[in-house]
Amino acid sequence: MTLNGLTHETIHFSGRVQGVGFRYGVFQVAKEYDVCGFVKNLTDGRVVVEAAGTGSDIGEFVEAIEERMAGYVRQVERVISTTPANFVGFTIR
Repeated sequence: MTLNGLTHETIHFSGRVQGVGFRYGVFQVAKEYDVCGFVKNLTDGRVVVEAAGTGSDIGEFVEAIEERMAGYVRQVERVISTTPANFVGFTIR
């Protein structure tokens, strides 16, 4: 959803993404982009990222994650959310 130029996306990463420092890596990448939200492990073995920012910032953010964590990521699913985001900063959950 775009609200005042901001987009909110839910991004699921699958592959070998738990137990390898993936969330910390995402957190470090987030510092380089104007995005807010969080990264969290899911019980099914995937990692979810909730991110809000401009569409281009989120796109570049996801590309940077895929590039830096390429050896671990098998699949990425991106969904633009229909609910506005209420995030402050970027956190690991």
